[in-house]
Amino acid sequence: MNWDGAVFTGAKLAALHGDSLLVYRRDNKPDIPFPGLIDLPGGGREGDESPAECALRELHEEFGIRVAAERLHYARAYQLSWYRPMPSWFLAVRLTDADIAAIRFGDEGSDWQLMTVTGFIGHGSAVSHLQDRTADYLGATTDRIAGQWAIGYHNTVSKNPGKA
Repeated sequence: MNWDGAVFTGAKLAALHGDSLLVYRRDNKPDIPFPGLIDLPGGGREGDESPAECALRELHEEFGIRVAAERLHYARAYQLSWYRPMPSWFLAVRLTDADIAAIRFGDEGSDWQLMTVTGFIGHGSAVSHLQDRTADYLGATTDRIAGQWAIGYHNTVSKNPGKA
């Protein structure tokens, strides 16, 4: 990962399993950003952690799974907006069957799912800038992993049925 030590606000993670992406529905509270929307693992930076440390800590806090930083295969900084001068990071990792089996959903959000990548990108209730970043990631990696992305709009598998 090419991080130069610059200050950043946080990191989000595309955690892929086959042609699916690990997502969760945010709590529907008016005092949080993006209430009720479908989101990716990740969050704000703590202390002096790197983007990889930030994303992987959040993955553990939100889903109970630990993944080695060496498994990250994509990282890119994004400028949030003109009024927030610090960037945020978007990273990607491939999850194994054992990682999925080890998920213990935390207390943030109402439900988690494995959703097709194309389903997430096209979903009307997902965090829009993360849809764009996921599409950027696909464009950057499609040549290397051609054929691994199945087309399946809104094909989701609930892992916490009845709670959403």
